[in-house]
Amino acid sequence: MTIANTPSATAAATAGDTESAQVAALTAGRSSRLPGWFLILWRNRKCRLGLLLLAAFVLVAVFAPAIAPFAPRADSFAQSEAPSGAHWLGTTARGEDVFSQLVYGARTSLIVGLVAGTLSTLIATAVGLTAGYLQGVVDEVLSFFINLGLVVPVLPLMITLAAYAPVKGLGLIIIVITVTGWAFGARVKRAQIVTLRTRDYVTAAKFAGDSTARIIVYEIAPNMISLIVVDFMGSALGAIGAEAGLAFLGLGDPATTSWGTMLNQASLGGAMTTGQWAWLIAPGLVLALLVTSFSLINFGVDALSNPHLRED
Repeated sequence: MTIANTPSATAAATAGDTESAQVAALTAGRSSRLPGWFLILWRNRKCRLGLLLLAAFVLVAVFAPAIAPFAPRADSFAQSEAPSGAHWLGTTARGEDVFSQLVYGARTSLIVGLVAGTLSTLIATAVGLTAGYLQGVVDEVLSFFINLGLVVPVLPLMITLAAYAPVKGLGLIIIVITVTGWAFGARVKRAQIVTLRTRDYVTAAKFAGDSTARIIVYEIAPNMISLIVVDFMGSALGAIGAEAGLAFLGLGDPATTSWGTMLNQASLGGAMTTGQWAWLIAPGLVLALLVTSFSLINFGVDALSNPHLRED
């Protein structure tokens, strides 16, 4: 018996093909080894661009010895040379290769951003969660230090600590940035945990006999991951900018090659008056690109906590 090729049969076949395609897509998504949070970040176009930019900076920092043609402190070249085939961005007033310093400077900015951002986030998370959950006397004491950190002028404090510290170095810069950068994040987390501490799952954990530390770490903190990640991104951005600012003011480690140090040396070396625009513009440009990469990644982080912001 032959079945006629009717419109209804064709529609049924098309519907079957569409359903099969959907099932195949779901199966492929489930079988993907990539974690779900990464897929959400990658599908966001702005976040994807930020991730690619950040990955490029990380690769440059890791493979700096292979990328840079010279050592960053090698000063055996002619002074204040214009860009050429031998020195792509010219040389400094001391006879150092600008491009090599630019490549090695990525290491300093990423190290400061990662370490200082992590330390600031850890301190802010510990203080904010403890103050918001325990309340009472503990909350009053910790809130006093949080408010003290918020009202103290950060920039003068950073300059004072960096200028008069008996020991200089990158470690000092990281400590100064950490000490002055945790209060705002702690205040935000304290306000968030005040709303979470009365949730049903927290009450159930209390009745189950869980300790305070376990409730904070395993019940409350996982529901604040997006907030913690956003705080880390902001802290890392602030740390990168603070290091560049301190180095530009001459308060950084003179033995460390960073983009802020390059800007300081370009200013002192008269790069603007001698027409060495590459020496002056390049550090500021890459610093702006690095900051932009973190800002773009924040769009994807927001999509993690808000499904309405996710892109297909």
